[in-house]
Amino acid sequence: MRISTLSIGEELICGQLTDTNAGTIASRLLQEGVRVQRHLAVGDNEPDIIGALADLGRVSDAIIVTGGLGPTADDLTSRAAARATGRRLVINEEARSHVRLMSSKLENLILCPLSDKQAMIPTKSALISNPTGTACGFHLMHNGCFMFFMPGVPAEMTVMLHDTVIPFILERVVRKRAIRTASLNLFGPCEAEVDELLLGIAQPEKGLTLGICVTFPWMKVTLRAEADSGDAANDLVAPAARTVQERLNEYCFSSGDISMDEAVAELFRERCLTLSLAESCTGGLIAKRITDIPGSSQYFCEGVVTYSNNAKQRLLGVPEEVLNNCGAVSSECASAMAKGVRTVSGSDMGLSVTGIAGPEGGSDEKPVGTVFISLAAPDGCWTKRFQFSGNRDEIRTLTAWTALDWLRRYLLKRGQAV
Repeated sequence: MRISTLSIGEELICGQLTDTNAGTIASRLLQEGVRVQRHLAVGDNEPDIIGALADLGRVSDAIIVTGGLGPTADDLTSRAAARATGRRLVINEEARSHVRLMSSKLENLILCPLSDKQAMIPTKSALISNPTGTACGFHLMHNGCFMFFMPGVPAEMTVMLHDTVIPFILERVVRKRAIRTASLNLFGPCEAEVDELLLGIAQPEKGLTLGICVTFPWMKVTLRAEADSGDAANDLVAPAARTVQERLNEYCFSSGDISMDEAVAELFRERCLTLSLAESCTGGLIAKRITDIPGSSQYFCEGVVTYSNNAKQRLLGVPEEVLNNCGAVSSECASAMAKGVRTVSGSDMGLSVTGIAGPEGGSDEKPVGTVFISLAAPDGCWTKRFQFSGNRDEIRTLTAWTALDWLRRYLLKRGQAV
């Protein structure tokens, strides 16, 4: 079945909101072995909506439309759908009853004539129940193409998609393909390096594809196998995933949807070690990422933001001569910070970061982006200089990710130099 999606909303094409509905629809259908082949987005403009339905209708067996079913004047989807399919737009009594029922449950909502606008449905349409919102969806057939219309609110759309649209489509799919995926998350290499390392793994002629998606500052490698049966698809994707893991082992921090923060948290729980942090240029960003994970109190003792030289001396015991002779952004200072916070907190490990995030403060010797990271542990202390590029936020983000990756690598190797 050839399936297309159409997202409607001025806020989508103007960049005010990110369209998550299209991704949700494609992902859910893919889990069922059905692919979305096209996606289109248009604004709240009736001729554009009519044109999009006509264009997609010519090349699709089904179109899943989201957005434009609200009560305001710029919600034009129902009227456009009626005109595009040669139907009349009429008040649907079942939809009107639903609008009134849902409206009565919402505090401070006064019913007005506009409420009936959400009950205006093209004739010869079937309603799609909306258990969480006021606007019913509807579906119809036009020129051999099934058209589904749902609200753009993601929480409402997802329920309607799951309960009604996907079951309807699956009943009419003649031959589904089994699709299996495996994904690995990487930090450290550039995209070209990953592409070279993975050369030859994809076998599109056999139904095995490989994609690299970059989301600063990490990337995801996704393998997707398509075959006539689940076992055949697994037989394609499983060995390929092992090969990817072997070739990218140094850079791979997790699989699936596990974040860097979650991967580090799991290692700390497994190793039964504790951690303290001393941050300067990141201003507490690393501590936030660690404490965002539930249960981090099991291993995270404390974190301090020692932004000034005085704070580094007073809270961490960084020697005055180190600050005077080497500077706050130096290997010597980072090492003293890591050792100091480990001593003060009594933790197994102490991690420190100090650097120049910019946009000012750099020099020829230490330009903006210069960062020192130090890790103090029972079996040694390691410190390294990094030169990051980007704006202030990007430098701080790269510093936090690199620091977390240091922790991950140390916990995996336990004692080998990072």
